[in-house]
Formats: sequence, C-alpha cells, structure tokens
Amino acid sequence: MKKIELDIVALSHSVTQSHNYAVVLGEQHGTRRLPIVIGGFEAQAIAVAMERMTPNRPLTHDLFKNALETFQIDLKEVIINNLLDGIFYARLICNHHGEEIEIDSRTSDALAMAVRFNCPIYTYEFILDAAGVVLEDPEDAGSPTRPSAKSKRTPAAAPPSNAPLKSYSIDALNKMLDDVLANEDYEKAAKIRDEMTRRSEKS
Repeated sequence: MKKIELDIVALSHSVTQSHNYAVVLGEQHGTRRLPIVIGGFEAQAIAVAMERMTPNRPLTHDLFKNALETFQIDLKEVIINNLLDGIFYARLICNHHGEEIEIDSRTSDALAMAVRFNCPIYTYEFILDAAGVVLEDPEDAGSPTRPSAKSKRTPAAAPPSNAPLKSYSIDALNKMLDDVLANEDYEKAAKIRDEMTRRSEKS
C-alpha cells in the first residue's frame, strides 16, 4: 500500500475527553487532518521534544532513544498502520546494521519517538478515509507550527498568580517558561508555549 507522509500540526486538549490531549497530524501534500486522542504523559513527551526542552533527567522516551542509539539501532520511520474499533496502531521501523526491524508500538509513543529521531511519520489511505477530516480552508494546510525564537528578556511586572496566561506580557511568559521548565512542569510549559504561539500567529 502507498504510504502517506504526515506532520504533527497541533497538540491541544481533547475537546471530547477533558483529561486527555489530541495530537493532530496533517498530510504533507493535502488538506486532510488525522486527530488522535492521547494521554497527558504522552502529550508532555511530544511537547518536550518539539520544543527542544532539556529535562534535568531523561524522560522514558529519552531513555528508550538513548538505549536504541547505544545498540546502534536507528529509527527510520513510524507507520500508523491500522485502525480497529477506534484504536490506532503503529509500528517503529528500525535499522540495525542494514537489517530492518519492526517494533509494535502505541501510536502516542511512536509519535514521541518520531519527534526525537526527527524521522518521517506515515499512514495509509484507508486510515485517512476512516478517521481523517478535511480542512474547509485549504490555506490552513501549511507546515507544522514551530516554536518561535525567544526574545531578549527584560523584567516585567507579573499579573496576579491566578491570572490567565493571556493577561501576561510576552516577557513575563518567557520568564514563567524558564521557571516551569526548571521545576519540570512540562504540562504548564506546553500551555505557555501554546499561548505564545497563538500570539505569534496573530502578529
């Protein structure tokens, strides 16, 4: 079957399941999107790698990446290869000294590994037909949003601690991002990043 390459285009709270997140994949040369509900831990693992955050200690997916590299196993690609009863299935396609190895994986874990290895993500037409959605505005079918470079930081007066993120200045958000990363609060870091991305898209 022909493989269709996907990019991660969004990571947000799930609309239908409040304690979960949704990662949205978009086909590279089309307008279809593939939303997949994932857990909070996996969402953090993906966000940490996408934002190039450096935890004080390796996360589980970082540990697995280090183990693969130690044994000279390279992750070549990730394939979301099946959809049964609403559950996505994926495989890690690895290379070890010229030998191709396939490893069964949860899709959320596979995506977290793909971001770390910077390898392509694929799926098949029947999966996009079954679970994909088509963008109404083709102009929205661009490449994934990448984190913007941090601006030079200057002191800023902070709003009350219970104030929403939208009430903070961009400098205050940058400082807050440093603080939450130091405390390894990656869920809060992802929310701050989303607010900063939202502002950059408006500017």
